[in-house]
Amino acid sequence: MTINKKRISTRAKGSKPALAQPATGVPPRQSSTLGIYERLRRAIMDFELAPGARITETELAESFGISRTPVREALHRLENDGLISIRPKQGCFVRDVDIHQISNYYDVRIALEVMAVELACKNMPDEVIAQLSDTWNPAKRPKRFKNPDEIKVLEEVFHAMIAEYSGNPVLASYLKDVNDHIRSVRRLGFPDVKSIVETYEEHYRICTLLKKRDARAAREEMIRHIRKSQGIARSVTLSQLQQQHHRVGTARFID
Repeated sequence: MTINKKRISTRAKGSKPALAQPATGVPPRQSSTLGIYERLRRAIMDFELAPGARITETELAESFGISRTPVREALHRLENDGLISIRPKQGCFVRDVDIHQISNYYDVRIALEVMAVELACKNMPDEVIAQLSDTWNPAKRPKRFKNPDEIKVLEEVFHAMIAEYSGNPVLASYLKDVNDHIRSVRRLGFPDVKSIVETYEEHYRICTLLKKRDARAAREEMIRHIRKSQGIARSVTLSQLQQQHHRVGTARFID
């Protein structure tokens, strides 16, 4: 199964990322604000900007080659989303990770994933189940991944596909939103080979139950799988997150 992934790359010092052209009918400044907002939001969600990182209007405006006005508007949107805090005379800071809030998101995720896998047992085509089974067959697991992020992306795509083939697009949309809020912690769940091996085994069991159209057993397996991930999330502290991403500076953006 071919997985399309967008890569996030670092820019060379002094270079400026090229902003996308404004969509037809959209005022240039509004388009610039939205573009910066989306880039920064993704950088925060994917830990390109680590918790506690300081960002300033001036640096962002210089990086993107635009005025400070659309940058300011984008930062206010991010503040409204709860992703950054704006401190007078200090600057803007990426919000710290709230482990309790992450746990709440996991509770919601479980409810959505359970509904998704139950519906997928009825609606997912046999050929799609076969593709997932082949991808997650433990016997075919790569001995190593060229890119350490590859397994993390594959894991998220697995759950997204189940939601997509649930036949309920609203459910899939809500699950995507929840995953956007927990992605940073969720992707720390692959610290070693043991975790990767167990993920393959757990995903393959879910695929087997999908093939059998056993909604009840698939539901229970999905709950166990996500509860385990939630337990890992609870054990992650802010210091661990910062250590994981200490190499990330404050001037890395999506090109």
